[in-house]
Amino acid sequence: MNAAKSQCVLKVARSWLGTPYHDQASLRGVGCDCLGLARGVWREIVGPEPFPIPPYSRDWGETGPHEVLAEGARRVMIEVDLVSAGPGALVLFRMRPRAIAKHVGILTGPDSFLHAYERLGVIEEPLTPSWRRRIAFAFLFPQR
Repeated sequence: MNAAKSQCVLKVARSWLGTPYHDQASLRGVGCDCLGLARGVWREIVGPEPFPIPPYSRDWGETGPHEVLAEGARRVMIEVDLVSAGPGALVLFRMRPRAIAKHVGILTGPDSFLHAYERLGVIEEPLTPSWRRRIAFAFLFPQR
């Protein structure tokens, strides 16, 4: 991702800071969950959402044969190697070993990221070793 695109993604993503957490919502300043944050950034950076998002489980320990979030992202985003992911990249976290990736964040620097977290809403926080080891996939927003 070029520097201008990265800065644009970061500006839009940070405009969601303080948005309250609300499961399966995607309205800046009103409420969103982690996927809703990514959807809102997509709408501002890329345009209308390419397909409707079906209802989904909040179970971070969910297992199964399909990485539903990663498969959906692959349809519309550019997958990158985890070591190549920099500021502005969308990352998917596997919250438990052997579970499917169910949490979404946006890298804001080499050691920080932004995400929507239950009870806290949209926050930017350090990408601690605990968070870093949970990253399973990374994607770039496509050009408009």
